[in-house]
Amino acid sequence: MSSPAGHMETFARDIRTASRTEPALPRSLRRFLCLEDFEPAARRRLPRQIYGYYAGAAETGAAFRASREAYQRLALMPRMLVDTRARATAQALFGTSYSLPVGIAPMGLSGLSTFQGDLVLAQAARAEQALMVASATSLIPLERLASEGGARWFQTYLPGEPDRIEAMLARVAAAGYETLVLTADVPVAANRENNVRTGFSMPLKPSVRLLLDGMSHTPWSLMTFGRTLLRGMPHFENMDAFRGPAILSRTVERAVGARDGLSWTHLALMRRLWKGKLVIKGILAPDDVALAREAGVDGVWISNHGGRQLDTAVAPLAVLREAVAQAGEMAVMIDGGIRRGTDVLKALALGADFVFVGRPFLFAAAAAGADGVRHALRLMQTEIARDMAMLGIDRLDALGPHFVRQVDAPP
Repeated sequence: MSSPAGHMETFARDIRTASRTEPALPRSLRRFLCLEDFEPAARRRLPRQIYGYYAGAAETGAAFRASREAYQRLALMPRMLVDTRARATAQALFGTSYSLPVGIAPMGLSGLSTFQGDLVLAQAARAEQALMVASATSLIPLERLASEGGARWFQTYLPGEPDRIEAMLARVAAAGYETLVLTADVPVAANRENNVRTGFSMPLKPSVRLLLDGMSHTPWSLMTFGRTLLRGMPHFENMDAFRGPAILSRTVERAVGARDGLSWTHLALMRRLWKGKLVIKGILAPDDVALAREAGVDGVWISNHGGRQLDTAVAPLAVLREAVAQAGEMAVMIDGGIRRGTDVLKALALGADFVFVGRPFLFAAAAAGADGVRHALRLMQTEIARDMAMLGIDRLDALGPHFVRQVDAPP
């Protein structure tokens, strides 16, 4: 049995090694020990309406809670006495290697989290050799996100209108994107009662409540919204092949188009037109995974939109193994409820090739800008590496279903 002195010597050696290989963490970031630590700081910094929009879910929030609870119902089965000194967290997807198997999901109105928030997310991801997916509802043109942020994945919402589909795909291709993500689970706007209660709307509607809330959050009002307005009224830059309406415009809903008319026929058109990798996001039913495979799609992204669309929709993790069984050669990605390195390992063990996280990175941007996002990515990478050692693996591709067990959810 090791002595307390031996433990202290090992601990001290680990600290000395870390100090040689990693720069000292700025004092302002030391209080953030995990992804969940960013949310309270973001809540304090953001106006109530903006925070509520980011954090909210549809109706009762059941789908949002189910995603997290699904991970809590799985336990890990570690193996012992395995040499894991050579472990690596890198993961390849579509021929590109990333420093960790976690990407930043596309999120609407990220530009209201911090100044030029979409660009902050893209540049932070590039600096950490991570994957970030640019959003269709970004306030920064997709061309800038590609040229200045290094983004190579673009997520889009498309109406069931062939002319608009063709024009949008041409714009994305011209900007140099390599992977196109079609979000399929937003045929109509969701019933987000939380937005009504907090006073958020789209388009944004000036009101006394909004003014007072902005005044009570002076740093955000000056450094985020004020600096944004100095560059001109922000627009939805990437909803279509041309610049979309301003965030205060009453034409936002009309600009969306007939998304409830989008069908598998339109996906076939996209497959013919798009020469890069094509991913469908928002798939849950195994039968839809099979249809995507038959349509020649390169990857499926299992998601319930963070619980923000259909309330009580099944948790993505609950259907992951069924999706993998239908996927064939397609890559399988997943999001929803992932907050820890152990969650990442559980998803990979059940067959996911890559996972995505949304809100926590947005909260990191709101709390500490680009440094916060980079710190959040490093926290995840550190957790994954540590958990791999304790699980008894040195390669992510060593994971399999035998590493997890179903258990009762905690009270």
